[in-house]
Amino acid sequence: MVNSGYNTSRLGFRGVEDLGGGLAASFWLESPLSNDDGSSSLAFSRRSTVSLSGAFGEVRAGRDNLPTFWNDTVYDPFGTNGVGTNLIFSASNLNLAAGAGGFGGNVNNVRNSNSIAYFLPPNLGGVYGQLQYALHENTKYDPAALTPPVPNNSRTGRYVGGRLGYLSGPLDVAAAAGNSTVGDNFQAGTTDAVKTASLGAAYDFGLLKLMGEFSRVKNTHVFDGPGFRPMPPDTVVSGYLIGFTAPVGPAMLRGSYARVTYDFNTPGRPDASARKLALGIVYNLSKRTALYATAARVNDRDGAALTVGGSGPAFPAASGVVPRSSTGYDLGVRVAF
Repeated sequence: MVNSGYNTSRLGFRGVEDLGGGLAASFWLESPLSNDDGSSSLAFSRRSTVSLSGAFGEVRAGRDNLPTFWNDTVYDPFGTNGVGTNLIFSASNLNLAAGAGGFGGNVNNVRNSNSIAYFLPPNLGGVYGQLQYALHENTKYDPAALTPPVPNNSRTGRYVGGRLGYLSGPLDVAAAAGNSTVGDNFQAGTTDAVKTASLGAAYDFGLLKLMGEFSRVKNTHVFDGPGFRPMPPDTVVSGYLIGFTAPVGPAMLRGSYARVTYDFNTPGRPDASARKLALGIVYNLSKRTALYATAARVNDRDGAALTVGGSGPAFPAASGVVPRSSTGYDLGVRVAF
């Protein structure tokens, strides 16, 4: 049993105060709920923000979703929930070094803390967008030689990214890019970063809504200290998704096909790849309550280790053992209130 195979379970509080003159102040607190086992806490780790908005747009501060995450979930028929989750999202969210078949352990793949964001106003003829910068929350001394020699204590957690889109009638298209610092050793002069770029689009024909995404994620290693130090090669994950949703009476059909390829930039090592097919149905019993079912299958090649649950089994990387395929199912009920 798992939690939230259709919509992520959450409990939130939000409010808006009219300041006059077209200005408004607002807050948003959102906490995850694990209704399958009851292990929930009001930590508000999903979102914790305060905002000031007006004719100029919105300035928002706190813990929030990343601009680069929105393309993964908006243009995924399954909304990055359950076994049908976007394969691009799964590949870029996991830790390849741990042998899980992921990418680089991007700690800022969904949301980050200490962020400051600006959102365009909604009256720009269908153009929308946002810019976000997140500060690290670690230790760095002046002079630099006094910084403690502990990995990931200085620059890890820093993020800069943005998203720009156009929404008009049935058409919705958006591009996003970001750079996330995922690891560093200040004393050694090494920094690891994940750079993301994606383009997504959707068109609603009424009887059928088509959507898709192209994405490229690169894990980079930089050495800016004195002398020379060999660094591991950069890894690039590129992929695409094609999907649809189709209303049929009170039900909605969903489906997607996705493919990702790992370019390890290592001579003699073949590029790994994975493919995913997902099909599902949502049956609305009322405006608040829905039944859902999803089936998905992932096929891995040349060392990829992605599964419908995200990562493969925790085999040691040196063992060379990886899953060949993975099949999963979601059956559940969603209630919104």
